[in-house]
Amino acid sequence: MLTVSTSLCVKVMQASEYEAWDAFVLNHPLGSPFHLTAWKKSIEEIFRYRPFYLMVVDGKKVRGVLPLFLIENILVGRALLSSPFAVYGGALADSQEAQNALREEVGRLAESLRVQYVELRNAYPEQVLGFSPLMRYVTFTQEIGPKEEAILEAIPRKTRAAVRKSLKQGFTMEASKGDSRVFEDLYNRNLRRLGTPSFPSKFFPVLLRNFGDRIDIREVAVGGRVASAVLNFYFRDQVLPYYGASDPALHAVAPNNFMYFDLMRWAGQNGYRTFDFGRSKKNMGGSYDFKAHWGMVERPLPYEMLLVKRKTLPNFSPANPIFRAPRKIWQHLPLAVTRRVGPMFLRLVP
Repeated sequence: MLTVSTSLCVKVMQASEYEAWDAFVLNHPLGSPFHLTAWKKSIEEIFRYRPFYLMVVDGKKVRGVLPLFLIENILVGRALLSSPFAVYGGALADSQEAQNALREEVGRLAESLRVQYVELRNAYPEQVLGFSPLMRYVTFTQEIGPKEEAILEAIPRKTRAAVRKSLKQGFTMEASKGDSRVFEDLYNRNLRRLGTPSFPSKFFPVLLRNFGDRIDIREVAVGGRVASAVLNFYFRDQVLPYYGASDPALHAVAPNNFMYFDLMRWAGQNGYRTFDFGRSKKNMGGSYDFKAHWGMVERPLPYEMLLVKRKTLPNFSPANPIFRAPRKIWQHLPLAVTRRVGPMFLRLVP
């Protein structure tokens, strides 16, 4: 425990403090589902990374939190990350004093663990602790409400026409909170096509179990066949479609256009007010172009890194040219192989 002043101190969260941690996250305006202990439990259970969940406390009152995991492997060496496989993370504090306490403790912890670097995946500038900026990504958000036509009219003309067309294809959307098998199969096939390793088979069931009512999987079907599916997080008044996949054989009927619009209108009618389309690498085509065409608010994600033993900023992004050849090879491997060995590779680049 690091004493910061006569009243503030920083400590590592204990199991008995999960409820207090989550209460602080849920009440903090910059909180995210990836700050909740449900994400900690899931990552810890599946990947066995060592957590260091820092809490700033004033007596029994929580004043700040910072979720960190120690990653250690042959590719990254040793690193502290907030948070693995999440697009958002970083510090949440109720004052500059609490934020400063977290910054000081991050530096001390990084030195004591002899890590190469610390990466904080901040969602907002107010979270920045003052380390080296890493401005590679943007995120897209859209305000939504209960009126379906208002949501539709906010979409740019070309994409709006595509959505209207998809509404005539006979798609149905069904939500599931328990069975992830269809989604997982579709998602794994998409990952292989993109040259990306698969998650362990138990990853999605573990997320569904730990997040409870804050998560679901919605499947779009046509003619009795699942055309696309998306795993969503629900956090306060926000809906975050986080993992999505579609059947390439049905791309001509645009199931993704229906899926995301239907999710928006359902969410708006059920009290959600922000649709968070998530992170993309700026101007890199693919998901960035798809999201940009929906006319949502684009803002940079102010990630930052504290270099400790390492002298230069690492880049383990899939867009790094060094991964181009391995991705090409991966795309041509049998699906059974990618499902079996994918989790071993995925664990290296969280």
